[in-house]
Amino acid sequence: MGKIPLNSKGKKRRREKEEEEEAEENEAEDKRSNHETSSLENNLTFSDTLIALRIMHAQFPKLEKVSIQPFILRSQLYSSVNDRTQVDRDLESLKKEKVLRAFKLNTGQDDDAIMFMEDYLNQIKSVEKRMKEKTKDETAVFDWFKSYVIVSKLDPSIEHQELCSLLSLGGKVKDEHVSLLINAGLLVS
Repeated sequence: MGKIPLNSKGKKRRREKEEEEEAEENEAEDKRSNHETSSLENNLTFSDTLIALRIMHAQFPKLEKVSIQPFILRSQLYSSVNDRTQVDRDLESLKKEKVLRAFKLNTGQDDDAIMFMEDYLNQIKSVEKRMKEKTKDETAVFDWFKSYVIVSKLDPSIEHQELCSLLSLGGKVKDEHVSLLINAGLLVS
């Protein structure tokens, strides 16, 4: 067998070393890519609860003459998602993120109505528009309600004193203001 010239051995070693370095770089890139993907997956969580809410929301009938925005009953959600505890956790989280609002119903049953915040604000806008036609003076309370009460109060109920305190951040609160919110269907007494 013939001898391999020294410079040929050097080229082979360099090529092997380059291939090794390239393999290490590819491995490091794969690790970075996997880390980025898993971190993206951690940030994009789609819960069964939110998916069920979106599906039910899409099925809500859209009637021109009816001014009510879509809502979902908690009991409907429970029947669609297996884990009730997880539903409750997800709902609390979505309320804190101001994605949803929950409302107690006066049906005698222990059930809540759940509404997406965007729909709730549209409902308020619709009611405000109707009320402006009837009473011109006192409609500033709707802006106060949106600006101070909704953003700070996540619970479905509020004490009269706390309501007046929050509304007063917008202006001088009168009993007529609270009555207007009740008549508009935004509060129940």
